[in-house]
Amino acid sequence: MKPTVVIAGATGFLGRWFMHTFRDRYHFIALTRKSLPLWPEQGGSGVEWRQAELYSLSEAERAVEGADFALYLVHSMRPSTRLNQGSFRDTDILLADNFARAAAAKKLQQIVFLSGLQPDGGQPSGRGHLQSRHEVEQTLAQYSTPLTVLRAGLILGPGGTTFLTLKRLVERLPVMACPQWASSLQEPVGWRDVLSYLHHVLGNADAYGSTFDIRGPGRTTYLDMLRLLSKKMGRRRWVFSVPAGMPGFSRLWIAWFAGLNRDLALPLVESLEKDLLGQPNWLQRQWPPKQTVSMAMDEALRLEGEVPPLPVFREGENERNTVRSVQRLPNPGGWTAAWVARRYQTWLPVLFRYLIRVEQRGDTSVFRIGPFELLHLQLIGGRSHAGRQLFYIVGGQLVKRRDYGWLEFRTVLSGRYTMAAIHEFVPTLPWYVYMSTQAIAHLWVMHRFSKYLGRLGKEKEAGA
Repeated sequence: MKPTVVIAGATGFLGRWFMHTFRDRYHFIALTRKSLPLWPEQGGSGVEWRQAELYSLSEAERAVEGADFALYLVHSMRPSTRLNQGSFRDTDILLADNFARAAAAKKLQQIVFLSGLQPDGGQPSGRGHLQSRHEVEQTLAQYSTPLTVLRAGLILGPGGTTFLTLKRLVERLPVMACPQWASSLQEPVGWRDVLSYLHHVLGNADAYGSTFDIRGPGRTTYLDMLRLLSKKMGRRRWVFSVPAGMPGFSRLWIAWFAGLNRDLALPLVESLEKDLLGQPNWLQRQWPPKQTVSMAMDEALRLEGEVPPLPVFREGENERNTVRSVQRLPNPGGWTAAWVARRYQTWLPVLFRYLIRVEQRGDTSVFRIGPFELLHLQLIGGRSHAGRQLFYIVGGQLVKRRDYGWLEFRTVLSGRYTMAAIHEFVPTLPWYVYMSTQAIAHLWVMHRFSKYLGRLGKEKEAGA
């Protein structure tokens, strides 16, 4: 009997190629945010498509039901709401936390996560893409499901962002003055090698709880890859470096000329700002990489129009004016999510000098100003516990849909932070009025609450 593998990020180029390549070895559950395919058999034999919004823990649990193993290929998902307040780092943590909790609840045997190489094999620094990958690794490892991490640098393959960017720059720019980061050392890995490593660690008990750097057989630079691809495409291009870093300008430059979303250009530039060289390990000793940069480019050019197609999805009927806000709060006191949720309801009236009041009506908290009831939050006891407090948004004059959105507080990263997240909120106010008033006010309030929790932590530490 074929093992069943659920793939989060199945619509990406690696997910599509993995299902296509190993369709005879596994049964796949492919997850999509979109509505389900028009015909169930679309996407190839052995593929079951499931619609799942991974921001929802209950949907994540339904999504992984019946799977033996999981591939987690989610990287900085694009916003699914009209307004998305929060950094990609924080939303990545929330998505990973939901997925890991769901995998543990449904007793999956393993999660395999495709992460990013870290500079010199060390711990990431800063607040960017590489730091986010490391935090996702930590989040996925928090629960009972064994985690295997594959860390890759640049991945070259048909349909992949790296190759697409290189190709478009070569096509569109006869002269390329590249910043300093284009000369950093890289060990690009071919897409077929990546697929092979994913396959070799899936269900391999020796790989449980392990992290492997996966890298190609040679070292190069982005500058040299541009030159090599120019020759392969028969384009005469002048490619040279200039003594400047300019990461912000570089993101705009790549996004503009390669036709990429700036959110997609950001990880690429950040991954090139330092040398990214992998560490040797038994996985690569047992299965040495086979694709050189030149071979991967040749195959990507040849197969460019043959990327496995996605199904034709039904058009969904979604609420248009939706809001998501994910805010990371410090948790220096090691407080539970239940404590933070209660403290928020007692702190808010104090912040507004009791102009805003919070009343309890059974399991529902009513936020009001005088006779005006602004918001009704119903605590969902069956889905809440010390580490997560879930409230449905069920009423109030600021709410248009009373059957749609929810608020949650949850502790993440071993209790170092608490996430305060609003999902699928639909405001009553006209959209542009909401954007210039209530949306700004919410961010200001959460910023003040974050500072308040930080002060409480310092006071607790001083009194210890």
